Amino acid sequence: MLRRVDKHSGIPAYLQIMNQIKSEILLGNLKAESRLPPVRELEIIFDVNVNTILKALDKLKSEGVLMSEQGIGYFVARNISVDPQITQEIRRLVGDLKSKGLDLYTSLLLIEEVWKNEKL
Repeated sequence: MLRRVDKHSGIPAYLQIMNQIKSEILLGNLKAESRLPPVRELEIIFDVNVNTILKALDKLKSEGVLMSEQGIGYFVARNISVDPQITQEIRRLVGDLKSKGLDLYTSLLLIEEVWKNEKL
């Protein structure tokens, strides 16, 4: 479900929009060839300037996640899939983090640091 951008998160609004759209595709809520809401409707949903919406959509288009048709709108170009086992592991990890009282931002910081320092 697309939601208002958090203007106090420190994450640029266009990145939040990109991440929300990618998440909806990953979760299967937006499938290949699904049409996104019109840009003016997205402006209301995300509560940001139309130029911010267009920047996010254009970046997703350049990544091959979205495609557009002049005068018609933006569409999901392809499904993004993740191995269901990975999703299950993430759910388990999130449950553990929550049960230990860690908030989202602290958890993300920890994951980011481990990610940067983990050698394969």
